[in-house]
Amino acid sequence: MNNIKNVFSIKDLENLSGIKAHTIRIWEKRYQILEPMRTDTNIRLYDLSNLQKLLNITFLHEYGYKISKIASLAEAEIPVLVKQIISTKNSKNHAINAFKMAMMNFDQQLFFNTYNWLEEEKTFKEIFHQVFMPLLEEIGLLWQTDTISPAHEHFISYLLRQKIILNSEKLQVLPSTRPDRVFVLSLPLNEIHELGLMYLHYEILLEGYKSIYLGESMPIHNLKDLKKHFSSIVYVSCLTVKPDRDEVNAYVQEMADELLDDSTELWFTGRLVSCINSESLLSKVSVFNSIGELTSRL
Repeated sequence: MNNIKNVFSIKDLENLSGIKAHTIRIWEKRYQILEPMRTDTNIRLYDLSNLQKLLNITFLHEYGYKISKIASLAEAEIPVLVKQIISTKNSKNHAINAFKMAMMNFDQQLFFNTYNWLEEEKTFKEIFHQVFMPLLEEIGLLWQTDTISPAHEHFISYLLRQKIILNSEKLQVLPSTRPDRVFVLSLPLNEIHELGLMYLHYEILLEGYKSIYLGESMPIHNLKDLKKHFSSIVYVSCLTVKPDRDEVNAYVQEMADELLDDSTELWFTGRLVSCINSESLLSKVSVFNSIGELTSRL
């Protein structure tokens, strides 16, 4: 699991490109678009250059080019054509593919070049919702199918984290314009998936509120300390892998028992909110099925 991949099976190519293995085989046989290596037992294996070419072909195919037309192009013409037709309208898929290649090659320069290109046309909020969120969903699936290693995931996650921090810092130096509520952001014990919470911190700051980011593995009883400094607190938490599914409702109840009063609210989002028994929730406890749903409440 920890080995870094630079050789891929046809199933890996399917997972990374979204093109079915059966279709890849047909394209390969009919149009010779890829040149796989073969094992002694005749199993196809593909290198990074094959992956890059397939992602470019996928982009052109989704843009409307027939596979027969793409196959007639010289190999060097394909990436040139991709660059020529990139526009704001179709930048999302190209950027996601570019970020995936940056991840597979551990290529920081490609990541930053792609991000800077997006930034010329989009706000950070647009980049996160339109590109980073779909990218993170794909990365989760790629990790589950063993297409990428933890090293790939950590590499790209760190770069995304950097961008969130950088854009949040620009807002943190500004005075808050909406003093009626203070948001306190934290994660349960042993919950290490914090990108979603970090981005919520950015969105809350963007809306002009004061946001206190406490991060991962925060004991509930320590959250009470914030009440000594602020009134009208909204405690926000993302439940992704912790607490365990059968303990989620007990965790929410403990948060309510320890923290709720007339001037306090609890907001929860993340994958595990589907386990929360909404019928038993108090009026000051809110559950959001997505980051977008939560931010629309701000």
